[in-house]
Amino acid sequence: MRAPDLQGIFRAASVTGGLHAVDLDSGAEIGIGPDEAVVLASVFKLPLLVEFYRQAEAGILDPSQPCRVGTAERTAGGTGLAAMLDEATLSLRDLAYLMIAVSDNAAADVVARHVGLDSVNAMLSASGLPNTWIEHDCRGLFAALEADAGALTAPLDPRTVGRLRVLDPAHTNRSTPREMTRLLGMVWRDEAAGPEACAAVRRLLGLQVWPHRLASGFPYDDVVVSGKTGSLPTLRNEVGVVEYPDGGRYAVAVFTRSIGTAQNQPRADAAIGTVARAAVDHLRSL
Repeated sequence: MRAPDLQGIFRAASVTGGLHAVDLDSGAEIGIGPDEAVVLASVFKLPLLVEFYRQAEAGILDPSQPCRVGTAERTAGGTGLAAMLDEATLSLRDLAYLMIAVSDNAAADVVARHVGLDSVNAMLSASGLPNTWIEHDCRGLFAALEADAGALTAPLDPRTVGRLRVLDPAHTNRSTPREMTRLLGMVWRDEAAGPEACAAVRRLLGLQVWPHRLASGFPYDDVVVSGKTGSLPTLRNEVGVVEYPDGGRYAVAVFTRSIGTAQNQPRADAAIGTVARAAVDHLRSL
């Protein structure tokens, strides 16, 4: 079967991108630059979630521990606690839910403080993911962005893009498309942690609310899409697993970069679902 023109899908949406898709059972794969370094943006919350449940499983932390989250110390963001006005108290595992389901930055940073980024990186290294590294939490990411951009305005001045460290994999949270699908495969095969911990990770990835990227390529009631998005100026990403009713399971990682800095770019968002669908259709045809 002839491989689809995945690059053509990116070109039609005026983006460049990297992709890796793999059949979790047969190992068949397809990709565009699958081993090239990419910026994770909020996709870093996936390895953070994995390490959170590993530590819960080991008794290092109590996922039901209540955490009081005041208003003054919250990390900025447009969703979840980051957008709320009053003090709140939630368990660590409910904060983990918010950081995945709505990509809540404030919730993610509370989880990160309890888990520790050093522990996340140690887990990634031990898991055979040497090119994946978590440099900073959301607050650290925004601090670097503000230092380089001068002010966090939307849309960002295109003249500042070239000097933003958060858009350079060498200076920020990074991975490769292949390593992200490898991590997802470990979660789906109960290899990233014990079966209960991996099931908890899968459950939260299945509760993500965003339908406009990966899920847009699979608009069927009997196809389950579980994933985590990531966004920064010019960057739109999503990694996830697509499960068909016949038992087919496909891990997909898509990372895109656009020329424009506008926050809303529907064509770029839709390209993630379109290219993922083309890749999965190819794997299912083999």
